[in-house]
This record gives sequence, C-alpha cells and structure tokens, in this order.
Amino acid sequence: MISSPAITKELDVYAIRRQFPVLNREVKGKPLVYFDNAATSQKPQAVIDALVQYYSGFNANIHRGIHTLAEEATAAFEATRDAVKQFINAGAREEIIFTRGTTESINLVAYTWGRQNIKAGDEIIISTMEHHSNIVPWQILCEEKNAILKVIPINDEGELLMDEYEKLLSPKTKLVSIVHVSNALGTVNPVKQIIDLAHKTGALVLVDGAQSSVHLDIDVQKMDADFFAFSSHKLYGPTGVGILYGKRSLLEAMPPFQGGGEMIKEVSFGKTIYADLPYKFEAGTPNIGDTIVLKTAIDFVNAIGKSKIRTHENELLSYATGLLEQIPGLQIIGRAKEKVSLISFVIDKIHSQDIGILLDNRGIAVRTGHHCAQPLMQRCGITGTTRASFAVYNTKEEIDELITGLQKVIKMLA
Repeated sequence: MISSPAITKELDVYAIRRQFPVLNREVKGKPLVYFDNAATSQKPQAVIDALVQYYSGFNANIHRGIHTLAEEATAAFEATRDAVKQFINAGAREEIIFTRGTTESINLVAYTWGRQNIKAGDEIIISTMEHHSNIVPWQILCEEKNAILKVIPINDEGELLMDEYEKLLSPKTKLVSIVHVSNALGTVNPVKQIIDLAHKTGALVLVDGAQSSVHLDIDVQKMDADFFAFSSHKLYGPTGVGILYGKRSLLEAMPPFQGGGEMIKEVSFGKTIYADLPYKFEAGTPNIGDTIVLKTAIDFVNAIGKSKIRTHENELLSYATGLLEQIPGLQIIGRAKEKVSLISFVIDKIHSQDIGILLDNRGIAVRTGHHCAQPLMQRCGITGTTRASFAVYNTKEEIDELITGLQKVIKMLA
C-alpha cells in the first residue's frame, strides 16, 4: 500500500517526529506506531529537557521561600499559570486553578460548588457520551443531595440530540456538565450552543475539555463557559497536572476543596482565613516540576500552531476512515459530522482485546475496551471498541501499518 508523503501543507511531520525520542524505539522487534494519543500523548524532547532542568537546576518548594531556588521555582510555576491563561483566553490568571488532572478538576466543582448549591429536587444534566469522570461525581452529589441526574441522548451517528437537550432544560436545572470532545467517538459537541441554552434557564455549565484542548482553539470567554477542565498529559505535557478554569465570581463564592498549607491567609485555633484566588484551591505542595513543564508543552503546541496541527490530523482522520471502511466486517462507531482525529471501530466476531494484543505484536499501540464510557457502549449495543487516535507526529505510513495489521488479524481470527 502506497500513501502520500507525511508532509502536510506547511507542516513537516518528519521534523516533528524527530523531537519525540520514544518514537525511535521498537516494540517486539517492530517500529513503534503510537495510536493511543487520546489516552496520553508522547512528550517532545523539549518537555523532557525542561523537567530535567528543573530537578537539576532549581528544585525547591514554591511561594513561601525567600532563597534564590525557591524564587526561581515560584516564578516558573506562576509563568505556567500565565501561559494557561493565554492558551484558553481566561479573563484573569486568578481563574486558573492547578489540580492533578481533569478528573480532580471536575470533582473539585462537584464537592465545592455542588455541595454548596445543589439541593433536593434540583437537576444536573450530562450526556450519554460522558467519560466516567463526568458521571460518577455527579451521581455521588445527586445521591447525597437527593437531586436528579438527567442524560442527553445521542443519535446513531454519535451526535447529541439537541432538541431533546432543550426539553431537559428547566428552572430546576442548576448545572450542565458536558464533554467538549468524546474520548470514545471523537464527536465535537456544540458547546457554545449548549452553554447559551443553559444560561437562558439560569444554569451553569462545566465543559470537560480533556480531549478538546489539544485539538481545538479554546476561548473560554467567547465560549462563556462557567468552568472548563483539562489535563496536561494529553497536551504533550507531563502526567499529574490538571487545570480548572472558573469564572472569578464563582470561584470566590465557592468553599475550599482541601485544607492545609498554601490555601490559607491566617490560621488560629479559633478561625482560619482562606487565601485569595487561585491559592484557596491549591492546598499543600503541588506537582511543581510537572506544572512548570506544562508551559513548555504549551509553547510546543503554539510554535507549530493549532490550525496546522488540526489540518494534519484531519487529513489523517480522512485517510484512515477511507481505508477502514474498505475492510469487510469492520464498523466504525461514531460518524459525527464534526470529529477530531480519533476512530473507534469493531470487527465482526473478533474481540477488541484480541485486536489490541495482535496489533501490539506488530508494534502498534491502540486502546481497547469501553474507554471509561460504559453507558455509551451500552447505548451503542457493544461492550467495547478498538480506538486509534492520532496526534501531530503520526503519519499516513503508520496508518498503512495499522490497516495491514488489521487485515492480518482478520485473516488469523475471522
């Protein structure tokens, strides 16, 4: 199979690939083909070097120290906050809260704003395609408060039924928590429309941007999101770092998520006065090094340009979709008109886990199973899929390898 060169207009993929050391390795005697980017992206050398530089050059705790290393670490840590503010166009740096990941960001809202504002009979709306991290915290909250969790249905293409969403909205709706991009289908949801409709009823909206932040331009002010959550590790940055954006007025009114050092202004046995934003929500010693290095990852994305990245990834998505459609017995799950570079599929009479194992034997890394979206799988009438997700460093030649591998899997097992 011959494909076109892996150089998208104005983007040299081979030059980008040389920045990722892990892409040079072999897996089971075969060159690595990494198609598990929706789970976590690989890291460029600049990110790796920045982490080494922190630990070898100015490792120290932040904010309270007056010595040189502490001041350098603090400045670098806060520079990441400024970079994130610009990356998503937040209104103020105080609206950027560092967490351990998207999951913790969502839980922070559920356990603070949620416990403070949700009462018996109130309603929270999510969708059929949510990740478990955007289901379970709201289930816990609804059980505790005797509130009601409602679910937006989807069509067979994997798109939200917006008419049904409008029917779910009512004066009882207090929060809509919606995924921007489905991690299992690749569907891009119309979050601006979702937010506008929710706001008309007086409800707030949290957007799960774990998958969208690396693929789409994010402008939380234009979007008018009340909360926006995402993670570093899907953005070519380190694991263990998440971001919660929240409108300042909401964050100021919310109680702390955790108590301890850093989140206080003054402590006595009689009373504690909490710190100002954003530190009220950042108790204890944070993941300093990895947070600092997130700025390097953001710089990497900005240097290439999201528009160029999106163009390349869309070409990969179109190319892979066309080839997968030609494989007998293969069904693509999720055919939304608006998608990012992610394809989930099933093959007749072959379990996704077997596909994943046999592809791994050829050095091809994909994700299999329910993708932490079991209710979505139930809606689709399946137990799981094989998911191939593409990043800026992937090529059409690698997709050719995937297709060849799948053909061999079918020949072996079908």
